[in-house]
Amino acid sequence: MNAIECEHVSLTIGKTRILQDIHISFEKGRIHGIVGRNGSGKTMLMKCICGFIRPDTGSIIVSGKKLSRSYDFPKDVGFIIETPGFIPYYSGLKNLKILADIQRRADVERIRQVMEQLGLNPNLNRHVKKYSLGMRQRLGLAQAIMEDPDILVLDEPMNGLDKEGVKEMRQYLADFRDQGKTILLASHSMEDIELLCDTIAEMDRGRLERLD
Repeated sequence: MNAIECEHVSLTIGKTRILQDIHISFEKGRIHGIVGRNGSGKTMLMKCICGFIRPDTGSIIVSGKKLSRSYDFPKDVGFIIETPGFIPYYSGLKNLKILADIQRRADVERIRQVMEQLGLNPNLNRHVKKYSLGMRQRLGLAQAIMEDPDILVLDEPMNGLDKEGVKEMRQYLADFRDQGKTILLASHSMEDIELLCDTIAEMDRGRLERLD
């Protein structure tokens, strides 16, 4: 069964063709890697899958539901796209509580559990603006998984992590897959892709081709 299906998806912004006739599916319960240079279209494709941008043509189906203008965002999808944004003068815990209140699918106990799982102290009163980039990435992943989504869409989740942090992040993602989660992962690091991913596709000038 496919978790995500892109059927002839194209996107043009201004006079620039960003995505060109992307036709690909991503099987449930696996880690799918996307590689490509900056500006190749990886982030825009992820934004389309998460419902932030509507493609000009084609369709996207997530967990069996076709995204449309009347269907704002796919359910059961957690994501990190570009640099995670948080309220800088609140703590990590308070930021996650505010986000969790939107859908009320994660209580404080769950948020604390996830933060501790990812190496963050939920009792730390430090403002997020004083977090290191690595701590922000961990907090972003905590936000992505705290509501226990079936699908994770992660754009460069290793950014800002030291060697030990990268090792831990890889283990987190492998554990999520073992729980039956589907992960769509974009990374500049071929080592991350080769170690983690069950399938690999390359994005180049808005076109996506499977390599495996």
